[in-house]
Amino acid sequence: MKTLGLIGGMSWESTAEYYRTLNELTRDRLGGLHSARLVLYSVDFADIEHLQAAGRWEEAGAILADAALALEAAGAELLLICTNTMHKVADQVAAAVSVPLLHLADATAAAVRAAGLRRVGLLGTAFTMEQDFYRGRLAATGGLDVLTPGADSRALVHRVIYEELCLGIIREESRAAYCRIIADLVAAGAEGIILGCTEIELLVHPEDSPVPVFPTARLHAEAAVTAALDDE
Repeated sequence: MKTLGLIGGMSWESTAEYYRTLNELTRDRLGGLHSARLVLYSVDFADIEHLQAAGRWEEAGAILADAALALEAAGAELLLICTNTMHKVADQVAAAVSVPLLHLADATAAAVRAAGLRRVGLLGTAFTMEQDFYRGRLAATGGLDVLTPGADSRALVHRVIYEELCLGIIREESRAAYCRIIADLVAAGAEGIILGCTEIELLVHPEDSPVPVFPTARLHAEAAVTAALDDE
């Protein structure tokens, strides 16, 4: 199995799920006591969030690029950025290393296509929902038609991510609010819902949506294990 390199900590709540899922998937594929070969570089999310809010993306990208270099030096053969939002700097990170970076949006688009869907709703941080680095990638690589909630709903989704989920807080009223937003997206024509922030799948589950949901952290982990085992 190739050694996976995880750039995590954004937030550590979802990075912990990456670690658990990667190991469970490896055990399921290989059996017995097998677990994933991986190295993890966990950044201080407070530093990253400050740079996000200030629009200082190149500086944030430099932090992640340094993490990628450290992972490569530690033996990583395939890299994952364990957050949707920071894929805004994915090209900067990939350019810093000689090992491949598995793009989260590509793994997600492939899963949506495999399900036979084209028009999807996207939930995530305001950066992910409103900027083109993620929606554009889904459209370009997956041919997807991406819907996002209205401005007030986007603000609510973003607030819950940073003020609750990244702090490990799960509130039923927030789940109910997300369910209402999902229902609005379905009414607008969404055939599926991309949970485009790795923390959202801590709150929203398949039974909370009338259409299929695409939990991006799990899809990323599944694609990573498949790639890591491809030559085995």
